Amino acid sequence: MRVEPIPQPPIVPPGRKGGVVVPHAAKWHQRLVAFLVWLFISAVAKTIRFRIHDPHGFLSRRETGPLIFCFWHNRLALCVELYARLRRGQHASPDVAGVAGLVSASKDGALLSTIFERFGVQAVRGSSSRRGAQALRELTTWSERGYDLAITPDGPRGPRYTLADGTAGLACFTGRPIVPVSHYLHWKVSLNSWDAFQIPMPFSICEVSIGRVFKAPADVNASDAAREVFRRELEAELRSITRD
Repeated sequence: MRVEPIPQPPIVPPGRKGGVVVPHAAKWHQRLVAFLVWLFISAVAKTIRFRIHDPHGFLSRRETGPLIFCFWHNRLALCVELYARLRRGQHASPDVAGVAGLVSASKDGALLSTIFERFGVQAVRGSSSRRGAQALRELTTWSERGYDLAITPDGPRGPRYTLADGTAGLACFTGRPIVPVSHYLHWKVSLNSWDAFQIPMPFSICEVSIGRVFKAPADVNASDAAREVFRRELEAELRSITRD
């Protein structure tokens, strides 16, 4: 997978500059933690046995353009590994340049973005509460440059397993199909967090479920009612392929 260098913004303190929200940058200790997390996940992933369930035939489709992949927030630990496996299994077009992921602009997001970058993912900083409109424009730009997009529609603060409104907006603006993906780990540690974040354990079995591919309303200016119908259908599909 070819990954382009990440454009580096001017170094300015986090907050608001000229009406623009500047994401928090990673501190040295966060970069160290990011390296250790990357090392752990990379090592554990090599020991996991993946079983892919594809009832709607996604892997047999030969998509020629970028897609949007949806994962629940508590399954972030393996999302990059799963994305790579699904795209390899599908024989994706060489025109797909890589993958860009939406990450919160907060201090915690600075750590997560650094982890993503170690995995070769272009991190776009923003959420529904901070830098949302800017992040939407940046994601659309990455999609136009031939990148797949990866989002956690219930992040960064939940409620768990509830899609935020921005998911439908992103699909409408980019025109890209959405692929819902979830997985069940036979051996994991679930943290005491709002999303019960899952940490995979070595030699576990990971049952991956690929949902029905969704196409958003074609009109960028689709009515709120049409977007809400789309949001509910996508949320129901993601929940239907999820078990804890």
